[in-house]
Amino acid sequence: MKKIYITIIYFILGSGVIAADNNVIIVGGTGNSCLEDPGCINRLHPDIAMAARAQPGQTILFRTRDSGDWLGTVATQTTEPETSSNNFGAVHPMAGPVYIEGATAGDVLKITLLNIDPGKYAYTYGGGGFVPDLVEGQFLTIWRLNRDYAESDDIPGVRIPNSSFPGVISTMPGPNQLRLMLEREQELADAGGQVSLPSPEGASPAELCGPDGLAPNECLRTIPPREHGGNMDIRYLQAGVSIYLPCFVEGCGLAIGDLHYAQGDGEVSGTAIEMSANVWITTEVIKDGPDLSRGPHYEGSSDLLDIPSRRFYAVTGIPIKDPGEVPPDMQYLNSDVVAGLSNLSNDINLAARNAIDGIIDYIVSTYGYTRNQAYVITSVAVDLRISQLVDSPNVGVTALLPLDIFNN
Repeated sequence: MKKIYITIIYFILGSGVIAADNNVIIVGGTGNSCLEDPGCINRLHPDIAMAARAQPGQTILFRTRDSGDWLGTVATQTTEPETSSNNFGAVHPMAGPVYIEGATAGDVLKITLLNIDPGKYAYTYGGGGFVPDLVEGQFLTIWRLNRDYAESDDIPGVRIPNSSFPGVISTMPGPNQLRLMLEREQELADAGGQVSLPSPEGASPAELCGPDGLAPNECLRTIPPREHGGNMDIRYLQAGVSIYLPCFVEGCGLAIGDLHYAQGDGEVSGTAIEMSANVWITTEVIKDGPDLSRGPHYEGSSDLLDIPSRRFYAVTGIPIKDPGEVPPDMQYLNSDVVAGLSNLSNDINLAARNAIDGIIDYIVSTYGYTRNQAYVITSVAVDLRISQLVDSPNVGVTALLPLDIFNN
């Protein structure tokens, strides 16, 4: 009976009813942007000041902003946006960080997602991402949201079911972790790899990470996930799921942002259905938790692992290519071997690329959308799944398209 009671309470909260319990800690949601919001950051560093404090078990409400910080918070959304902002320096605003009482470095923080209340509008970009060379130009989709589905005039005939989750859930790195992360990412950048190195432009908090801040070249960008969590973009982290993150600093420094209304496994165009949202969570401090040195853990109902559709169509991919072609993700290696081969051994990226190309072709030929529209659909609704990793040289990836999203 207790479980049912809690579920009802948070459904009411998520529907916009004001909570009577003043024990809820509220973080973020003021000002016109993250830079103006004392409860918002878009960089990671052990010296970032805590925005709030909470006891383990206490409910925390994170009032988050969209990944590009241009839609505004849930409370301020009144009209459908027509244009977007491409301020890469502002990515990703996170509400927080929150100091969890009693947590120390070496502990594990268990975060349980209670409810996610979407804003009214969202967006997806249909260019860039994992296979930018397979589509031409940029394509912006503006979505209208309710608690059941998203729809858009830019891709008529499609309704995407609500599967809201935070793309970013993070604790703060400690001084040692920060040093190691900066060193290894700089090494990769020096080798020509794709990395988002520290940049002070648009950074928040500005007094630490901005152009005139105390550590402008030490604040981590939020683009990749790391040991502390961060931009994991795992679509299964929905309400009811618990995530285990390491504490590297006293109080852990919990921050949440980059809310997605829906996303396919892979988020291949670089964006999901990007939205602002209100997120309710609770925490638990674990003194002898699991080893998270290679990445966070999470747990929840197996129902979240299913595709949201009664029927699907799937395309498979294996690591083959045209002779002379060098996949974009390998160009930085300057290899004379790759170009001459038409089959790469056990290359999961190339297999995924081929599966994506095939499912885009299928959407275009079957439903009449452009390749850019199909790329958006692939990013927000298609799940990429590893079929097998052992049948050398051709590992396999499957792209699963839920067919119930099409209503025309």
